[in-house]
Amino acid sequence: MAQAPDTPLAPGALEHELEQADSRSRWLLSLPAIVIITLFATAPLLVMVLYSFLTPGDYGNVIWKFSTEGWTNVLMQRDIFDDTLIWADAHLSIFWRSVKLSLITTLLTLIFGLPTAWFVATRPKGQRELWLFLVTVPFWTNLLVRTIAIQELIRAEGVINNVLIFLHIIDEPIQMMFTDFAIGFGMTYVYLPLMVLPVYAAVEKLDFRLVEAAHDLYASRWTAFRRIILPMIKPGIIAGSILVFIPCLGAYVTPRVLGGGKNLMFGNLIELQFGAGRNWPLGAALSFTLMAIVMVALVYYVRLTSREEKTDV
Repeated sequence: MAQAPDTPLAPGALEHELEQADSRSRWLLSLPAIVIITLFATAPLLVMVLYSFLTPGDYGNVIWKFSTEGWTNVLMQRDIFDDTLIWADAHLSIFWRSVKLSLITTLLTLIFGLPTAWFVATRPKGQRELWLFLVTVPFWTNLLVRTIAIQELIRAEGVINNVLIFLHIIDEPIQMMFTDFAIGFGMTYVYLPLMVLPVYAAVEKLDFRLVEAAHDLYASRWTAFRRIILPMIKPGIIAGSILVFIPCLGAYVTPRVLGGGKNLMFGNLIELQFGAGRNWPLGAALSFTLMAIVMVALVYYVRLTSREEKTDV
């Protein structure tokens, strides 16, 4: 009996099968990385979620008893006399200081970073690498060392006060250390490169012929900047703002060194709960509160950029 010939494949079926085989092989190759990420990234987060719903121990650690007190204490606290819930003024003050200083730092890095990025992007191509190298050099130094360098500038016997006294502008040193100004000043210096690099990438892609055309049509420099340059480099500005704002919210070293013990920020408050406060559930709840704020900022950035891409199309 003769064997029936093989059924011919439909058009495109072979390509589809090859794509599926390639996709399966990629998943198998990436499986070790997925397992590592799950174990070393997701697992600690799950532990923190679990801790946030437990009861704090007397000397740190947790008691394996379900409780929502950690999440309640993020914004509320119990009165020591009648055990009623009242607003946690200290936490709210630290939340506000963190958001305020993060926004101010983002604005200051934009004010100083935009001209810097413009200067670097408008240099001859052979010189841009050198200027970018100088911008990124501070990242080669430990964050604590950079923060102490800022401390040497603004302390009572620091460089700034000595220069002002030498020039007879002031008679006695200005108290700048352990203030919100010191924290904002330090974070602006630390995170400035994170604003410069994305803005530089956007300015470098700018078509300067459009700017020349605007000048040919008698547009002022401000009009050309507002109507031509700013809309085209806006993605870089948004990316730089996100890169600066997010780490500022969770900053720990700079506020700890320059702000002292009385000017805490979100990161310092979290560390305090796991350290001297001995309230691990509250520290875990605060950590996830910070994570939620960061996620909101990232979702806003993604939606904003996707909306602009649709508009461009």
